[in-house]
Order: sequence, then structure tokens, then C-alpha cells
Amino acid sequence: MSDSEQSVYAKRTKTIHYGSLEESDRWHVERKDHDTDGSGKTDYSQLTTSDHLALDEDVAKEKAALLEEFERRKKARLIHVSTDDGEVKSALRKLNEPICYFGEGPADRRLRLKELLSALGEKGLPAKPAKEEEKPKNQQKETNESTWYHEGPESLRVARFWLANYSLARAKKRLEEASEKIRQHSATKAGRMVELQKRIQQLAPQCSQVGDTRPITGCSINEDSSLLLTCSLSSLCKVWSVPDCTLKQTLRGHKFNVSDVAFRPGVATDSKSEVAMASCSFDGSVKLWSYDSEESIADISGHMPHRVAKLAFHPSGRFLGTACYDASWRLWDLEQKQEVLHQEGHTKAVHCIAFQVDGSVCVTGGLDGFGRVWDLRTGRCIMFLEGHLSAIYGVDFSPNGYHIVTGSQDNSCKIWDLRRRQMVYTIPAHTNLISDVKYQKNGGNFLVTSSYDKTAKIWSDKTWQPLKTLSGHDGRLVGVDISHDSQYIVTASYDRTFKLWAWDS
Repeated sequence: MSDSEQSVYAKRTKTIHYGSLEESDRWHVERKDHDTDGSGKTDYSQLTTSDHLALDEDVAKEKAALLEEFERRKKARLIHVSTDDGEVKSALRKLNEPICYFGEGPADRRLRLKELLSALGEKGLPAKPAKEEEKPKNQQKETNESTWYHEGPESLRVARFWLANYSLARAKKRLEEASEKIRQHSATKAGRMVELQKRIQQLAPQCSQVGDTRPITGCSINEDSSLLLTCSLSSLCKVWSVPDCTLKQTLRGHKFNVSDVAFRPGVATDSKSEVAMASCSFDGSVKLWSYDSEESIADISGHMPHRVAKLAFHPSGRFLGTACYDASWRLWDLEQKQEVLHQEGHTKAVHCIAFQVDGSVCVTGGLDGFGRVWDLRTGRCIMFLEGHLSAIYGVDFSPNGYHIVTGSQDNSCKIWDLRRRQMVYTIPAHTNLISDVKYQKNGGNFLVTSSYDKTAKIWSDKTWQPLKTLSGHDGRLVGVDISHDSQYIVTASYDRTFKLWAWDS
């Protein structure tokens, strides 16, 4: 026999009571006592209509409680709780709850906090203590991202006033030239770009010269494109004529590997006893040279024992910037004959430095994978270049004044916009690390990258497309430079040679 057959339900007649509410309640109580047996169980077969209404109310209450529970769980899911276990424990402590149960993990603890907050509603964590707790954390974040500035000497104030006056005039001239270019017809611009690309395709090695008995580490071309300066691991620097690559001068004085060289702008080749060149070494020494002597005319000390990786002259020729492996870069005033700025900011060694064409800012790249743009007039870091996955080995400014290129160990070079203060393009340039990058000096229509994959590549400035690959070296390339008249490109390699590339007429 089934359960349905065993249960017998008897429907009682509907009884309607008239009278006061007190009589009705008394009748309900008597009816309840009559329908309940000694076991305390109700005989539902004897229930009246009013008793059915009481059961409906109980069911409604259960439904309401169930809906309330669902709403609470939904609210708990929407509550945002920190994933930091320390902050979760702190919040539980403020709620006077145990911060940890036996066998409870961080995820369970976080879920318990969410359920507590959902039950408390708006009476959860007080707002004021939470803000007080976040304040030190925000202060700590600002401290980690801030740059420390040291109080400079009086010579720094003099240099910054001079730099401001110098850069403002050049910036005005650059903006006027940019306005004239904008007014040019688009067909004229396109025709010039097509002609330039055709000329780049005609680039060929003009000269390939063995520069030293040891690998070449750097190269530079002077302003009138008549001289070429190279350095090597043999501690020698050599001056060559262009384009026949005849040795003109050997600079002796370094006692260790020379890492980089640079020509000073604004110095004639026939000048005497005037600083015309600079070089830096692995032992931290920096030497200044003239055209009429093979011995250095001045030494810059202060970096030792840290390596000076690269150096660059300010466009005015008055200042010299050095990138040092003590995680700082320095600015030297050649007229005041002293160091005017010793700037920290990188967390690892600073490897490269370059100045803007106006002379108002400079950019540095470090082995920490970050670049920084510094305002020379105020000393502040005005842009943080974050995006490379590894060390930065080359930086340069475009002649337009706002584009920056960085070459990194992650085999890519990135283009940054100083106006928008962000990266605008990434070029997957080579199959090995990029050792140096250079913009065309008199127009910025293309840039050249050198790499450890034994090649140098030329890229368009607007579309960032590859225009030509310069191959022929047997060893990794460590340096590249472009002449100011864009007639020559020089590449330096670990195969002890440098190559001079020119337009094939």
C-alpha cells in the first residue's frame, strides 16, 4: 500500500464565527488545544480555514527569509574586499572578529569578511579608519616613485639661467621652421620622401677600415662631415679623414678600455688648444682632446672607480653629459670647469645619454630598463619611459624636438612622444640586442639602429617601416652615427673594423 493510500484527509465544514475579536481568539486557542494530541503533533485533518491561513503566513515568512538570504549572498558577492591577507585580518580585527580560524586559509578568511560586511550592511568598516590606513600606503607609493634632488652649488644656478636663455631662442626658431613645413604642400612632402627612400636604397659601403688591433667600441662624425673619431678596447682613440678613412691623429692617454667618443659642436678643425673631442673609459676616466695634440688637454675626474659608458656634448658645446655606472649621470660646465649637476634617479647603471636639439632637456637610459627625460633648466624628471623588458643601451632625440627613440636588450626600439608623454610605437627591429640608435640630424626623416646581430637597419620616421639593412660586418655592431649633412653613415663593430656608408652615385 502506498503512502497516498494510507493517508486519509477529511475536509471539515467551513465555520464562520461572528463576534468580537477576543471571542475569535479564544475560539482559536480552544480549537488548537483540541486538535493537538499528547505528542504535540497537529492533526492537519482537523484544521479549519483560519488554521490554513496561519500556515500560509508561516510559509510566507519562510519565503521572505529565504529571499532575504539570497539578497544577502548576492550583496556579499558584490562587495569588494582587498586580496591582501594583511588588510583582511586588519578589517576582521576592527569588526571584533577572530582574525583566523583553525584550518582557515586566506580565501576562506576573505569570504568570511565579505559575509560579515553583507550582514552588517552600511554598518561595516568605518570610513575614517580605512582612509587613515590607506594614507601611509599612498605616501609610501609616492616615496618609491619620487626622484630625489640634491641641493646644487651656485654654479648650477648660473648654468640653469644660461640654459634657459639659450634653449628658449632655439625653441622659437625650431617652432617657426615646423610651421613652415606644415604649410608646405603635401605633394611636395611626399615627393621628398620618395626621393629620400630611393637614395637610401642606393647606400653602399664607401670604405671599410681596420680601426685597431682590438674591437671598436664607438664612433662619431664631426659637424662638417670631414673627420671621424673612433675608440677601441686598446685604450686608443683615433681620428680619421672622411671619406678616404686615412688616419689623421692618434689620441693616447687612457689606461683602460675606451667606451665612447664624441665631437664637440661649434669647433673648427683648424682650431688649436681648444676642446674639440671627448672620450670616456671603463675605469671612470673622462678626457678632453684638441686637434693639435695627441695628449689630453684636460681630465675630468669624479666617476672612478665606476665605468662611464657613454657621453654627449650639449648642442651649445658648453656642457658635457656623462652616463655613469654608479646609477647617476653628471653635467659638466666646460666654461666654469666644474661639475654642476650630479643627478640620481635610476635604480641601476646609467648607460646612455642624449640632448634635445634645443638644449633644454636630455634623456638617459639605464640597465634598469627605464628611461628618464630631465629638464636641464629646473632639474626635474618630466617624463618616465617605461615599457622595455630589459636594459636600454641607446637613446636619441629627433630634430623635431619631441620624438625620442630608445634601443634595448629586448631586441626592440620604442618611439616616445614628449608632448603626449607616452610611447607611440614599438619597432621589433633586430634578432639580438640593440646597441645604439641615431636619428637623422638635419631632418629626422629616418633613424638607424645597430645590433649584436651584425647588422644596422634604417627605418622611416613616419611609418616606422624598414628602408634598408646594412650588412657586411663579421662581428656584433656596437655603435653607429650619421653625418650632419646625411651624406654618410658609420658603423663600428667588434670585428675591429668600421664601415663608412655613402650614397652610391
